[in-house]
Amino acid sequence: MEVKDKILVLGIGNLLLGDEGVGVQAVQYMEKLDLPPDIDVLDGGTGGFHLLEIIQSYPTVIIIDATIDGQPAGAISILEPYFASDYPPSLSAHDVGLKDLIGSLYLLGKVPKVYLLTVSIEGIQPMTMNLSEPVQNNLEKIAEVARELVSVIRHHQPADA
Repeated sequence: MEVKDKILVLGIGNLLLGDEGVGVQAVQYMEKLDLPPDIDVLDGGTGGFHLLEIIQSYPTVIIIDATIDGQPAGAISILEPYFASDYPPSLSAHDVGLKDLIGSLYLLGKVPKVYLLTVSIEGIQPMTMNLSEPVQNNLEKIAEVARELVSVIRHHQPADA
């Protein structure tokens, strides 16, 4: 199956900052699951310009990332941002990097359909690789929501896509 026929689930975050690394930990969890062949998962780390070429090669990308949005820790939301400016202002430690990355995609003229699956966190815990209990307890749910989102995306794609 070619990349053009797949959906990329990209987890971003910094593993050394506790809950801020939930995107990375979520895709690491998903890598252990029996996923359909049309889903690729990737640990994107702190999200840098090195991800640009990878993101451009997929028609659809689901980005899993932490957000500090005032919701209870572990809450999951799905956003469909259209422009870099549509990304939540409260994304944690790599906010500028993610917005810059998406902005660069627009400048290059090759922008996949992007869905942002955010996981609410209370804050950043420096120098720990452990997730807080409410976030850790939701890893399975995060993976489930990502898989459900893939199903919805596939269901709504034109037959010739």
